[in-house]
This record gives sequence, C-alpha cells and structure tokens, in this order.
Amino acid sequence: MSLTSHLQELRRKHQELAEQVEAAQRNPGVDGLAIAEMKKQKLRLKEEIHRLSQQ
Repeated sequence: MSLTSHLQELRRKHQELAEQVEAAQRNPGVDGLAIAEMKKQKLRLKEEIHRLSQQ
C-alpha cells in the first residue's frame, strides 16, 4: 500500500468515526464511555495522519 492510499484510508476512517460520534451524541441512550472511546480513536487517527503527512 502506498503512503498516499494509506493516508486516504486513514482519512476515510477518521471521517466515519466523526459521523459515528455525531450520531452517538444525538442519541441519549448511547454510553458516554463509548463516545469517549470513539473520540480517542478519532484523535489517534488524526495524529497518525498528521505524522505521516509530515514525511
């Protein structure tokens, strides 16, 4: 997998998580810990994207 395609995949996953977090926050039945974990995953992806973009 090339760096470009890997970055595209990471960005796609980041966007999917962003949408999932948004939907979960609108649903009062979703556990706050689950939302927090999704946000952590999203942040890890963002950091990885940033790190790889700097190369």
